[in-house]
Amino acid sequence: MGKSPTGLRQEEALQPVRWVDGALEILDQRLLPQEHRRHRYVRVEEVADCIRRMKVRGAPAIGVCAAYGMALPAFHPSKQPLDAEMTSAFDTLLATRPTAVNLPWALERMKRTYFEVAGAPLESVRLRLLNEARAIHTESHQADREIARLGAEELAGRDRILTHCNAGPLATAGYGTAIGVIREAYSANPNLSVLVDETRPFLQGARLTAWELLTLQIPATLITDSMAGFMMQRGEVDAVVVGADRVVANGDVANKIGTYSLAVLARAHGIPFYVAAPTSTLDGSLRHGSEIPIEERDPREVLEFQGARVAPEGMPARHPAFDVTPSSLITAIITEAGVVREPYDEGLRRLGRERAAVG
Repeated sequence: MGKSPTGLRQEEALQPVRWVDGALEILDQRLLPQEHRRHRYVRVEEVADCIRRMKVRGAPAIGVCAAYGMALPAFHPSKQPLDAEMTSAFDTLLATRPTAVNLPWALERMKRTYFEVAGAPLESVRLRLLNEARAIHTESHQADREIARLGAEELAGRDRILTHCNAGPLATAGYGTAIGVIREAYSANPNLSVLVDETRPFLQGARLTAWELLTLQIPATLITDSMAGFMMQRGEVDAVVVGADRVVANGDVANKIGTYSLAVLARAHGIPFYVAAPTSTLDGSLRHGSEIPIEERDPREVLEFQGARVAPEGMPARHPAFDVTPSSLITAIITEAGVVREPYDEGLRRLGRERAAVG
């Protein structure tokens, strides 16, 4: 195992969330790459604030974080009845960010687990909740490894990969979806290299994906979002691989703002466009991408950079944090349960049935 630019082991450096002695430790991703700092939390409200303020981000990582957050009331009970504390924890965490479906998926699973053991001795409740949160964490990591294996097969013979935002270890359970695919492909193809979109306005690509790839010692070059089309035009992109925050029944995908533009550019240049996402990201309750709730974040994140104003005073701004890529622009959706291609509604429905059968 290699070392990161911080001198930490890769596994330690790239782990976004971990449970230690009755508390949740979260790597503050707002500080990367300049500072690698973990914070320790024991209250649900603190965990919710971390998710809301993007100390932890990425759909799978948010789900794992929320699962552990739901265990905290049992380990640090208040004077309120635990039933009320758990209901409040569920509502507080659910309200943090609306687009990624992994969040409600994990919360529902933890709520079911709690009410199966509600009224049992507190130590039993603690054990069941923590075991369920750990199971969600472990299953997410295992899913990423299988996504990586299947995705690497898709990338065979393609040397130059473009990715957007951050779908690596920091955004997941410590391995990565899109970056997991790239990791696996690079292990089989040492000629592989990566173009990393900076991903305005939060710069997840420049700050996080670039740092991950340096840590993993995978050749990569940072570009601005607006350079992607030019790179495709010059023949410098063989495939695009991105993650996802929600995949609906017809195969439409919500992901970080700018993903749709890349899909349009890829189609115009005849470049395959892959989405790497665990089945926990599938949402069969929504039929079409137009039904996905899109988070509108504080426009100051567009008007400012690290606290410094970059636009004139009085200028309004918008910050939709996600966009929706139609399934017609997607070459394949790579999940741990298999690679899905058109017609997406049939393939995703089959995966949904299989997941329900084992869940």
